[in-house]
Amino acid sequence: MSICSLNPGEKGIISSINGDSKLIKRLFALGCIEGTEVELRRTAPLGDPIIISFRGFDLAIRKKDAKYILLEK
Repeated sequence: MSICSLNPGEKGIISSINGDSKLIKRLFALGCIEGTEVELRRTAPLGDPIIISFRGFDLAIRKKDAKYILLEK
C-alpha cells in the first residue's frame, strides 16, 4: 500500500521507495528511507499535496510522488 492510502493520523513503516532516481535521491536525502515510521498528518483541501511527518519534521509532498512510497502497516 502507498502512503496515499492512509487516513489522516494513521502511521506506517516505509518498506520501499520506487520511482525515478531523482525522486529517490531527494527522498533519501530528507531521511525518508526504508524502516522509517511515517504519519499522514493532513491533506490539502483539493487533495494535493499531502503533509507527512517523520523523523521529527513535516514534509509536503505531491500525491504523484507520494504514491511511490510503499508502506507496511
